[in-house]
Amino acid sequence: MLTLNFEHLIDKIDFAKYQSKVNAIDEMIEKRTGPGNDFLGWLRYPETYDKEELEEIIKSAAFVRENFEVLVVCGIGGSYLGARAGIEALKGLHPRDKIEIIFLGQTFSSDYIYETLEYVKDKKFAINVISKSGTTTETAISFRLLKELLESKVGKEEARKAIFATTDKEKGALKTLSTQEGYKTFVLPGDVGGRFSVFTAVGLFPMAVAGIDVRKVLEGAHASMEENRGSDLAKNKAYQYAIVRDTLLRKGYPVEMFVTYEPRLVQLGEWFKQLFGESEGKEHKGLLPDSATFSTDLHSLGQFIQDGSPVLFETILFVNKPRHEVVIPEDKENLDGLNYLAGKNLAFVNEKAYIGTLAAHEETGRVPNMLLNLDKLDEFELGYILYFFMKTCAMSGYLLEVNPFNQPGVEVYKKNMFHLLGKKGY
Repeated sequence: MLTLNFEHLIDKIDFAKYQSKVNAIDEMIEKRTGPGNDFLGWLRYPETYDKEELEEIIKSAAFVRENFEVLVVCGIGGSYLGARAGIEALKGLHPRDKIEIIFLGQTFSSDYIYETLEYVKDKKFAINVISKSGTTTETAISFRLLKELLESKVGKEEARKAIFATTDKEKGALKTLSTQEGYKTFVLPGDVGGRFSVFTAVGLFPMAVAGIDVRKVLEGAHASMEENRGSDLAKNKAYQYAIVRDTLLRKGYPVEMFVTYEPRLVQLGEWFKQLFGESEGKEHKGLLPDSATFSTDLHSLGQFIQDGSPVLFETILFVNKPRHEVVIPEDKENLDGLNYLAGKNLAFVNEKAYIGTLAAHEETGRVPNMLLNLDKLDEFELGYILYFFMKTCAMSGYLLEVNPFNQPGVEVYKKNMFHLLGKKGY
């Protein structure tokens, strides 16, 4: 289970002074009366999710696993980051599985798209296109190309069986196309925004295809929902974390560095950045969310974190027990001088790197550190921490007095791009 450690924050956090404000915001969240309340459908989703659809997700995922070599997940932002984070966190970076999950629809890069199409053209592949509207430009372009390639390979009839659409229940271009073509569809609820959608079919279908037990993911999310419920700051860990973030921002730390010690958690950092950046970055407010993987990034960012401008604090997610053990062998020549580590496993080395770095950053660098510890990372714990961050984000946004559930700034670049591309009406 997730534990929080406040002992390395340099200064103590005065939780008590936040209690009345937290009481008011929690009531606003629970009663859905605050800004953006029409996008709070995720709040109880681990309890209220469509049980029949979950069975369809699991059934369709089994069909894809048995009949295809590759699933191409076609989406951008929240339409792929949660699934990718979950898959890499649980299956690793080099899974030896019967099916490969790859991602498209998140870029305009002609090289990336060309190389992906070239890669799948000689493979038996299925498509999971994810878009509430069906008109998100990056995703729509990639899906058009994938659909054309698939239909040219196997024909329209077989292509229908290989395309799965996650979209709005009733409206939108993708829903219309899916109905016309007969694609299997899953629902992205209208009251759930993309960055909060990981527990819907958006995240669950790709994860299920990857062989992840999505029922356990939902069980973990449900446990987190129950444990991080209510305004009592002695019990609600998500709200405690939100207060730490708010306090440090107001003390002059405008950057939060989300740190892990596992390369398989890099995409969790990407999901984290979208969740908090898109939710809080409004009205010239909010923390800048960044991410790093140690010890790798200690050899690039470590100097700045230690001795550079004092603009950041670190939030460290450390998993105590790795999924695999690797023992360091003894070498007769010992030219690298590593025999003092012979017989020890890499988890031991990684832990000491974590402890040593924490001491250096806190004691010498005077960098506040917030510690989130997991004993292990499995499906249940993944569901738990994803919901934990989402609940934190809701409280954090409202503490800043912004709407955590919209993204007005994102629309500006789209309007400019459409104008430059000559789209009608722009």
